[in-house]
Amino acid sequence: MPELEIIAHIRTDFPEKFGIPRQSGLVPELRGKIIFQEKYRRPEAFRGLEEFSHIWILWQFSQALRQDWTPSVRPPKLGGNARKGVFATRSPFRPNGIGLSCVKLDAIKNEKENGIVLYVSGIDMMDGTPIYDIKPYLSFADSKPDASCGFADPKERDSLTVSIPASCTENFPAERLSALTHLLAQDPRPAYQTDPSRIYGLSYAGYEVKFRVEENILYVMAIT
Repeated sequence: MPELEIIAHIRTDFPEKFGIPRQSGLVPELRGKIIFQEKYRRPEAFRGLEEFSHIWILWQFSQALRQDWTPSVRPPKLGGNARKGVFATRSPFRPNGIGLSCVKLDAIKNEKENGIVLYVSGIDMMDGTPIYDIKPYLSFADSKPDASCGFADPKERDSLTVSIPASCTENFPAERLSALTHLLAQDPRPAYQTDPSRIYGLSYAGYEVKFRVEENILYVMAIT
């Protein structure tokens, strides 16, 4: 069987895994741009893509590749204490480290340095993540409003209230504040970590965000 070929990489504001939304689309303000390998920059390969509002991205869990695999994993959604079958989860620790994301296609630009570049939003990937393929999202086939979500049902986990003092945002880009707020509201912590005195650090857009969580409120301590 031929090996999958990497066709592009995505540039995002996340230099590390911690804090990235667990699914695409949860934080619509999070943006990225897809830069293709030189051989895939031919404009005719993208003809017609501008007619679609969303795309599927098949990508590599580049920070979770391993030689072996296990049939069950511990989903963070369940506090890391209950095991589920790997094929019943979206865990990165899979027989083949392939991720799947649906993102909004904001723009297609032909840039002098990088050729065709796709600007997208609602991302859930680290900076530099390798991409295997791009496909258009088809609402008439891909959307299943009556689908059941099992233990991953979002209604089982409420979002947090985020408190960010004005003193912490003095040097933070105003255009990224909404994205940061919604990102933190998703609760970046593993579900099994509930110590209200613990200080967490999240790297985003070149800044280090320190926060703690008590009950249902996330308190930002510093942004540097």
